[in-house]
Amino acid sequence: MSEAAPKPDELFKARLDKLRRWRDEFEIDGYGQRTDGLIPLAEARAMFDEAADDAWREAEDAEESIDDPRPQVLVAGRCVQHREMGKLAFLVIRDATGDLQISCSKGDLETNSFRLARKLDYGDVVVAGGRMGRTRKGEICVWADRFELACKSLQPPPEKWHGLQDPEIRARRRHVDLFTNPEVLQTFTARSQIISSIRRHMDARGFLEVETPMMHPVPGGAAARPFTTHHNALGMPLFLRIAPELYLKKLIVGGLPKVYEINRNFRNEGVDRSHNPEFTAMEVYEAFSDHHGMADLTESICREVAEELSGGTAVRPFGELEIDWSSPFVRLDWRESFVKVLGFDPSDEEKVREAAQGVVEHAATTDVWVLANALFEERVEPTFDPSRPTFVFDYPSVISPLTRSYADRPEYCGRWDLFAGGMELGTAYTELNDPMEQRRRFEEQLGGMDDEMAKERTLDESFLDALETGMPPTGGLGIGIDRVVMLLVNATSIRDVIYFPLLRPESASEENPCDE
Repeated sequence: MSEAAPKPDELFKARLDKLRRWRDEFEIDGYGQRTDGLIPLAEARAMFDEAADDAWREAEDAEESIDDPRPQVLVAGRCVQHREMGKLAFLVIRDATGDLQISCSKGDLETNSFRLARKLDYGDVVVAGGRMGRTRKGEICVWADRFELACKSLQPPPEKWHGLQDPEIRARRRHVDLFTNPEVLQTFTARSQIISSIRRHMDARGFLEVETPMMHPVPGGAAARPFTTHHNALGMPLFLRIAPELYLKKLIVGGLPKVYEINRNFRNEGVDRSHNPEFTAMEVYEAFSDHHGMADLTESICREVAEELSGGTAVRPFGELEIDWSSPFVRLDWRESFVKVLGFDPSDEEKVREAAQGVVEHAATTDVWVLANALFEERVEPTFDPSRPTFVFDYPSVISPLTRSYADRPEYCGRWDLFAGGMELGTAYTELNDPMEQRRRFEEQLGGMDDEMAKERTLDESFLDALETGMPPTGGLGIGIDRVVMLLVNATSIRDVIYFPLLRPESASEENPCDE
């Protein structure tokens, strides 16, 4: 009968004991020091010179003495493979650019360095210097003449370096997930490239990137429940922002014509594959534009970013789909789409209430337009082609309190929502800039909230003061960056594109677990 595998704490203790022995035997502290001259592993691999390696081998076989023509490199990485063969030790190290083999020979290293190389653990971080060459089996490697421990890993890595597989553990131990699953690092590298690309394209169009407060005295800009905190010195409650909208509009009032902010927002709501309570969004405001101008801007930015990420094509895989960002986006009308799918007009109160039974709670008393939009979400949105980005224009005014209504049909307003891959990606408005109408709508919105939400809300008099000062006609846009990244990197869960998503605490004794 085989011996039971050691428990994680036993493995931790074994590694700690090894570090203590190394300190005694090799006189190292196990945690390294500054090292200048390091190059990425991919750069080192690219420096391999086949002709120089052949010349060195020929001279070595002929026992001739020549100056070694092979490039000298200095690299560092985490050990992900290891084996020893008598007077040789071979290990593979990994950094953010890839993997590279380090070949250690007893004849080329000091005694303690070679002993260290032979007894290395998976996960240890090392520095190695030497010539770029090949093994007898043709593997490109660094033939080390310098080998040092930069950091001893005390936590055992995933078994046999197959990487973390459980999505929960991967999100919880992202620091391990990143170096055991190289594709994860590629995803997050792509995320940074996408955000940088969006910034470049916004800047090129003359938009000014700005920063607005993350703690608000009054929650506003979206109908979502905020996270609350308290400022001790001022003795006042504060709310983590659910949207930067109202502050950005104040900048338009102040004379900035085109502004945007890529920001963190916080909404005290549920968690699922496309929602995280802390998320990244971009909001954009342009004076003398409208929601149609924002649609043109959004379509061009998405297409250009997709092309840049793909190296020329704007067709990207997403699960079993291929999302086509290159063709003109589909543009639908909210009312026409409603009638086409449901067979009656959303203004027909009797039919709306009848259809909403079993779909919306309190269907008999809820505002008919709220019911109609709930039916739209339940019945109409699933009919959209998920492989074609789709704008839906002209939503009901009742559900869009910050949006300007049409003068000839006040029940509808200048708003669109954008859908792709079965998700909503963002929304845009022709902004309401009539301060009296905005005050009326805020008061109406407050009156329609449940008691729990209403006690967190008051009229934002500072924003109303800005509108009373005068805001020019303005187009506004909000896009969920995390969801755009999901679609562009083929990630089916928002957890896979957020480094550290919010998770339920591991210990049942921890307070306030979040819903998952």
